[in-house]
Amino acid sequence: MRTTVDLPDRLFREVKSTAARQGESLKEFLQRAVVNELSRTWDQTAKRIAFPVLDSTQPGSLNPTNDEIDRMLA
Repeated sequence: MRTTVDLPDRLFREVKSTAARQGESLKEFLQRAVVNELSRTWDQTAKRIAFPVLDSTQPGSLNPTNDEIDRMLA
């Protein structure tokens, strides 16, 4: 797929010279930069969250005391 990207002249020159120093074409450099950015974003959103477990003497009901809530938040 093709697309057009508008970059300020100064940024374009920097990107093009960096790609050349690394022995890459501009296309290869930009593809790698986009993949790296997406990978970084995906890694941040893929983290697991641990939720507190609340034991109940009456399964199916949830009526925690203030002490139980304090323990969960600690």
